[in-house]
Amino acid sequence: MADDGADATVREFATAYRRFLVWVQSVADAGDRNEVAGLVQDVLGPEGVAHSVVARELAAFEHVNLQTAVEAWSAMAGRRVDVRGVAIPPHYGGVWLQQLVSGEALPPLRLSAPGLVDLPNGPRSTLACLRLALLLVEDDRGRYVLLLQGPGEHQPNITVEVAGLPVPTAQEVLAELDELRDRLNVYRGHLLDVTVTPMGTIDLEFIDQPGLDRDDVVLPDEVLRRIERHALSVADHRASLLAAGQHLKRGLLLYGPPGCGKTHTTRYLLSRMTDYTRLVLTGRALVAVGSVAALARDLHPAVVVLEDVDLVAEDRSFGPAASPVLFDLLDAMDGGAPDADLLFLLTTNRADLLEPALAARPGRVDVAVEISLPDATGRQRLLDLYGRQVPLTLTDDETAEAVERTEGVTASFLKELVRRSLLEALTEADTGPGSSAGRSAAGEQPVVTGIHVSRALDDLLDAAQAVTRTLLGVGSEPATLAPGAEPVPGAAGWMSYGGRRMPRRYRDYRG
Repeated sequence: MADDGADATVREFATAYRRFLVWVQSVADAGDRNEVAGLVQDVLGPEGVAHSVVARELAAFEHVNLQTAVEAWSAMAGRRVDVRGVAIPPHYGGVWLQQLVSGEALPPLRLSAPGLVDLPNGPRSTLACLRLALLLVEDDRGRYVLLLQGPGEHQPNITVEVAGLPVPTAQEVLAELDELRDRLNVYRGHLLDVTVTPMGTIDLEFIDQPGLDRDDVVLPDEVLRRIERHALSVADHRASLLAAGQHLKRGLLLYGPPGCGKTHTTRYLLSRMTDYTRLVLTGRALVAVGSVAALARDLHPAVVVLEDVDLVAEDRSFGPAASPVLFDLLDAMDGGAPDADLLFLLTTNRADLLEPALAARPGRVDVAVEISLPDATGRQRLLDLYGRQVPLTLTDDETAEAVERTEGVTASFLKELVRRSLLEALTEADTGPGSSAGRSAAGEQPVVTGIHVSRALDDLLDAAQAVTRTLLGVGSEPATLAPGAEPVPGAAGWMSYGGRRMPRRYRDYRG
């Protein structure tokens, strides 16, 4: 009897243990089905799960364009789109739609409200863009899923993936989004500053229009007309040039000593070309010229500005190896359709260092214009220009004296002269007889007279200010060229520049 009781107890325990194991397995099976993957699989069904996932990768700066395209695409008649957010722990690299379709190798995911990042879509506007989200779609193609994933710590670009459709049909979906990205591109027609992120990707920043008029540019009339003819007249006569079989792609080089107005002239052209997409590259951003030129071709008419281009386009004969960016620049200036309205606007302080191949073909550097030190008339105009917002009151004799004493200086020097003259007047107002520091604190400006200009000029021309003058461009000897000559790349010979005798890389050209 005792043995029978023991056997019954063992059998009861075994039965209970089997039930426990079945329960554990059922819980484990239920836990293996991630809720995000389960949602994707339920939407696609067995037939949709069998199709391949098709992905498209885009540059990070296209994030706002993709969001714009997705919103327009989702709102089309006959299409219903349900957006679900996906939460993933920050230490996980990311998730791919193929993982969700198969249910394998999944990080710990949860459904959530869509995560958003606010990105600029204009100079003073922003758009909330999806970071990581599922789009559950139903339209005349059937039911399918898109996964949008923005850039992150482990992924510099953005991706959009399509699951649940035959490959050709999924490619059609991606092509529709591409067409909308191009047609609704938020960068088209804007002025953009190009930067390179620490990860090596391109970032585009909307910047305000310079708002410069022709009267704000102090250059000899013939010089300014030549610049305008090459940059602006092509735009004005675009249709006629194309009808005559002429290409629109062109290059303009502004060269000369620092501080003489190359950047200012560039800003004036950018102010005039408001129907162009204008992309400005300086410093480290010059390495991105290849990618930016491709963007400019997509958004033409476009202007690509490369400031201090000698940093990446030095003559190959000056060293054992050329910069790889130089070849990107040459390829960029060669690329594009003949009817693409593209202007490459280059500036440099050292034209003598540039690679001659920049002018070897039409559409590269077609015209090079020297922006030289201002003459007496130019210096007087610059004093008037920089003194517009300053109560500058000079007699004719005082103006003539200031113009005479500033022979050989740059536009930057004259701008600094006006600022220091105002500072002299403010200091005198605060410390002189009957002075009132409160008046200066309130923003009231005293009249700037010839005495203040003379003191400021004495200080700037003092021997102790030699470094300051160098920084303002004074003392930099411009390239010695024949009167009326316009240098362009491609000649032998020697020239004096910056006090050194260097190979002449530009030949005299009258155009």
